[in-house]
Amino acid sequence: MKSMTRRDFVKSSMAAGVAAAIPFSRARGANETIRVGVVGLGGRGTGAHVPSFEKQQGVTVVAICDADTDRMAKTAKTIESRYGHRVEQFQDMRQLFDRGDIDAIGNATQNYWHGLSTIWACQAGKHVYVEKPLSHYIWEGRQMVNAARKYSRLVQCGTQHRSENRFAEAIRWIREGNLGNIKCIHAFANKPRSSCGKRETPLPIPETIDYDLWCGPAKKVPIYRDRLQYDCSFDWNTGDGESCNQGVHEIDVARWCLGEMRLPRRVMSIGGRFVFDDACDVPNTQIIYYDFPTAPILYEVHNLLKAKDSNEVPTFRGERVGVIVDCEGGSLSLYRGIAWDNEGQQVRTFSGGGDHFVNFIEAVRAGRRELLNADVLEGHLSTAVCHTGNISYRLGQKASTGPMRSVVRDVPLFAEMFERLAEHLEAHEIDPDAGMVTLGPWLEIDRASERFENNEQANRLVRGFYREPYIVPDLSA
Repeated sequence: MKSMTRRDFVKSSMAAGVAAAIPFSRARGANETIRVGVVGLGGRGTGAHVPSFEKQQGVTVVAICDADTDRMAKTAKTIESRYGHRVEQFQDMRQLFDRGDIDAIGNATQNYWHGLSTIWACQAGKHVYVEKPLSHYIWEGRQMVNAARKYSRLVQCGTQHRSENRFAEAIRWIREGNLGNIKCIHAFANKPRSSCGKRETPLPIPETIDYDLWCGPAKKVPIYRDRLQYDCSFDWNTGDGESCNQGVHEIDVARWCLGEMRLPRRVMSIGGRFVFDDACDVPNTQIIYYDFPTAPILYEVHNLLKAKDSNEVPTFRGERVGVIVDCEGGSLSLYRGIAWDNEGQQVRTFSGGGDHFVNFIEAVRAGRRELLNADVLEGHLSTAVCHTGNISYRLGQKASTGPMRSVVRDVPLFAEMFERLAEHLEAHEIDPDAGMVTLGPWLEIDRASERFENNEQANRLVRGFYREPYIVPDLSA
């Protein structure tokens, strides 16, 4: 059992306002306990945040929060039995943030809650480790950056490849020019998903869940899918689809490789939700072209299996999920950690892991933002890139193959990606010429303002929609 030191006792008696006034530059000694509150107790909260904080010397979880009191109570029992101490439970995260003795927040809420909860935590004087995708809207992500800077808080985004040595070493090697200039980057996620289901009557909400708190900034509407929790990632009201849910990992690594610190110049997406006749509305098959000045990033999503009645998962060059960098002198698979020359001969391998939670705590102890491997700004940019692709898709219209091929034919890499999409649909006995595929428009991006040029409909999706009283504040000034 962890005992409370005299320093812990003094900290626990501090007023919240005093705690909020402490600048992040104040270093915490090696013997000083860092007290953490974990918000959101699903798979990541209970399976990653709690054990990843508890295993570190001088770190303890003192409070937990979830809109579902049943799930919260089970987590509290697990913590007591596994780590030998009790935690305080809060259904409303604002009450947890009011505790003046908490130093940091593990934020494992759902996507649509990340922005407001992180801002609230920063305003309360807490450092934050927040899961990916960082934000639900582009503007919201920028306000999270503004909050971290305004309140002098350390905010780490949960894009954990940033803390894995093999990625850092491989990217450093490729940027040194060992395979020549980068021509393009292929990123992809072939992750089979099941249908969300479609109910005739709304899903009953358990009495243990405060549904108003659960919805938070999102629209409070009846649920017609079969599961409340995880499948909310595949509904535009509360989620951002696979190209952002999983895609932020690949886009983050690809953008890191390019060294790009702004959004692409333009973007376009094609895809749809096929096979499943269900209550979710994000695409389960999607291709996106991110046009960066350095080199393009191409992203592909396949949530369906390889073909109808097949048990095989689609792959790209033999990989299910990954990032492959094509250069003048060869290619590099960042997820496999292998580089080849143009003749297919292996020329270099990369290995080594890392711990993203440890990196966060080290930065908090030192009070140094530059030690964070995935500062909120990096998380914002990578997530915002993914949002641009989804905005193109959401503004799209159903089209046949003729118009789609005419749009992509002047961009050979995009044309090749489209043909792979068409082949995949045909393997599921879906005619790509039947007008079932959504063709998104090319959207030109003002990279400085993080808005689209001459497209108010797209810019409404940049700004987002919030429900009173869960409004993300404008912290631009």
